[in-house]
Amino acid sequence: MPSFQVVFSVKIRLAFACVCIALWGSTTSATSQQATPSLKADSVLILKKDHVLELIRDGKVIRTYKVALGRGGTELKEREGDGRTPEGHYVIDARNAISEYHRSLHISYPNAEDRQRAALLGVAPGGAIMIHGLPNGKAWIGSAHRLYDWTLGCIAVTDPEIEEIWNMVPLGTPVEIRH
Repeated sequence: MPSFQVVFSVKIRLAFACVCIALWGSTTSATSQQATPSLKADSVLILKKDHVLELIRDGKVIRTYKVALGRGGTELKEREGDGRTPEGHYVIDARNAISEYHRSLHISYPNAEDRQRAALLGVAPGGAIMIHGLPNGKAWIGSAHRLYDWTLGCIAVTDPEIEEIWNMVPLGTPVEIRH
């Protein structure tokens, strides 16, 4: 049977390796994709299965970000509080520069289909689905936040990434969320 010190040492090394990999991943995302200040997306595509958010302009992907989703994983959102990220067609209908998470862009969930599905189930559809950064004061987590799905149904990126998205995605921008 291995000693406590050996087991503890292996766990520490494994945790260190995970953090290093996560930090390396963050340098390949937002920092390598410096936005041109005047460049604006005309749509946003979120691919839940791939954990990817794409900014699109004139039918071409201009930026790609790895994301964390709702803790309900890739299952379809059915009701308020299920921790799932919705699927469907929405728009960015509000911006919050002083949210509990480093900036947030509100998605117009629920749409008519979402409300109909919830009504058939006899439940409330919920709301407050956003694209946002990390919780205030937690920017140090960086890309390690993507190691698991942790939001209440939102789409999360790092703070530098939400800054870039914030500058490139105006109010009214269409958002499609696919499985």
